Amino acid sequence: MNNRLSLLAAIFLPFIFLAACKSQQSSFSKKDVKHGQKLIGLDFKKQAIDTMYRYLGRNKAGYDSLRKYKISNETFPAMLFDPHPAGFLMPEKGQGYQATIPTNISLPANRDDLAYFSIPQLASLIKERKLTAEELAKFYIDRIKRYDGQLLSVITITEELAMQQARQADREIAAGNYKGILHGIPYGVKDLMAVEGYPTTWGAAPYKDQVIDYTATVVKMLESRGAVLIAKLVSGSLARGDVWFGGKTKNPWDLSQGASGSSAGPGSATAAGLVPFSLGTETLGSITSPSTRNGITGLRPTYGRVSRHGVMSLSWSMDKIGPMARSAEDCAIVFEAIYGKDAKDPTTNAAPFNAQTREANQLKVAYIKDDIDADKSERGDNLREALKTFEGMGVEPVAISLPKDYPYAVFDIILRAEAGAFFDELVISGATDDMVEQTPGSRANSLRQARFIPAVEYLQANRQRRRLIEEINSLFKDYDVVISPTFGGRQLFITNLTGHPVISVPTGFDKKGRPTSLTLIGNLYDEGSILALAQAFQEQTDFDEQHPPLFSGNSNIKSK
Repeated sequence: MNNRLSLLAAIFLPFIFLAACKSQQSSFSKKDVKHGQKLIGLDFKKQAIDTMYRYLGRNKAGYDSLRKYKISNETFPAMLFDPHPAGFLMPEKGQGYQATIPTNISLPANRDDLAYFSIPQLASLIKERKLTAEELAKFYIDRIKRYDGQLLSVITITEELAMQQARQADREIAAGNYKGILHGIPYGVKDLMAVEGYPTTWGAAPYKDQVIDYTATVVKMLESRGAVLIAKLVSGSLARGDVWFGGKTKNPWDLSQGASGSSAGPGSATAAGLVPFSLGTETLGSITSPSTRNGITGLRPTYGRVSRHGVMSLSWSMDKIGPMARSAEDCAIVFEAIYGKDAKDPTTNAAPFNAQTREANQLKVAYIKDDIDADKSERGDNLREALKTFEGMGVEPVAISLPKDYPYAVFDIILRAEAGAFFDELVISGATDDMVEQTPGSRANSLRQARFIPAVEYLQANRQRRRLIEEINSLFKDYDVVISPTFGGRQLFITNLTGHPVISVPTGFDKKGRPTSLTLIGNLYDEGSILALAQAFQEQTDFDEQHPPLFSGNSNIKSK
C-alpha cells in the first residue's frame, strides 16, 4: 500500500506543482517581468525572459507557501551576523567594573532635587535606609504623572509591578540581603522590551494592545539585581523617529522640538528626571540621537553584548541594547548588570567587561579630523572646545579619516530587508496602513518598499560590509578611543554596521539652548575605555549636570 501511494505521488505531484506554477504565472505576465527588471537595473532579452517565466512562477508559488508557516518573534535567521574581523581574539578577563557607593549622602531639602541624583547617590540613601525603595518608586511615578503630559515619553506606568518590586527590595535590604548598587533603583525601558502582564506596543497602532506572555532577558537581569521597573517608555513607531500612536515625544529642553528617536521615551524621560536611567535600543542611531537631543549620556555597546530575547527585532544583524543615563558612570553601572551570554539569543557571547584602569592621558586616542573640521555649526564649535578640554587632560589625539571607497548609498538595504522580513505579516495584511505616519520617510513606507529589495543585492551589500569590518578594525586597532562628531560624516552609519561600541557625551548647548554632544568610539568589547574617557571628561566639565529648567525647578542642580 505504501509503495503504491509513493508511486502515485511520484506520478502526480509534478503535475500538481506545475499547475500551481501555471496559476502563479497567470497572476503576472512576461510584460510585467520586463517592466519589473527596471527596479533592479537589469535588461534581459526576450529569450531570457521567456526562459525565466516558468521559473518565476515557481518562485512565487514558493513565496506564497512560505507565508503559511507561522514563525516566532524570537527566531533568528540561520545566517548570524559576525562582527569579528579575521583573526580576532576575544579579550581575556581583566579587572571588572565596580562602582563605589558614597556614604555621606543626605536627603535634599527640596525633595524634587532627588530627581537628578546619580545612581550611586540614590543607592547610598537606600542602602543606609534614609529612603525606602517604595518611597523612591512612588516619587518617580508621581513625577511621571505630573510631567509626562507635556512630554509624552511614557506609554505604560508599571505601577503595580513597581510597588511589588520596591516592597520586596525593602524587605530584602532590611533582612541584610543587599544585592548591590541597583537594589531598589527605579528605571524605565523602551517599549520594544516585553514585560509579562503589560502591553508591549512597539510604539505602533497595530500593536497597541499586544501583550507578550514572557519578559525580556534584559529586564529579568535588572530584576535579579533588585532594580524596580516603573515605566515602559516610548519607542517611535516600530523603532523609527519620535512619533508613536499617542503623539510625538518632546525634548524637555525645548517642547517645540521632538525628542528624536527611536529611543525617544528613554531620552526624554531620563533628561526630565522621570526615571534615574533607562534602556534603549539602537540599529542606526536610536540611542545616540535621542541621547544627544535630550542632553544625556547614552552607551551603545558592542553588537552581541546584551541579549535581545524578548525585544522587537528591526535588524537581526544591527540591533543593540544599551543604557541611557545622565552620566558615563551611571551607564557603566547599568551596563555591568545587563551584558553577557544568553542562550536565548544566539548572537550573545561571554566576553568580559573590563574596566579601564589607565589614566586618561595614558590612553591612545585618535580623532576624525576632517569630519570635525567640516562641521561649522555651534555643534562643531562645542566639539572643538571639547578637544581642548581633552588636551588639557593630557590627551593627545592623532588625526585619522574614515574610509570613503564603499557603496554607502546601498548599505541601508541590510536594515530594511531584515525589517521587512520581521514585519512581513504586517505588510501582507495591510495593517501598515493603520500606522500613524504615512510619509515617504515613515516606517510604514520603509516596510512596504523592503519587498522590492533583491536577495542578491542584500548579500552583495553584506559582502561589502565584510570589507568594511576588516578596514575599520585595521584603522581603530592602534587606538583605545576615537573621538568623533555624533552626526555629520559617516561614523554613526559605519560603527552600527561594524558593531563597534560608542558613547554619546554632552558637550554644551547651541544658541537655542538645545544640547550638543560628541561620540567616543571603542574597539570591539572595549566599552571600558570609552566609558573611562567619558567619565574623565565629565569630571572636567558640568554638561552632564545641567538639567532642563522646566523639569528641575532649579537649572543649577548638581547631580554628582
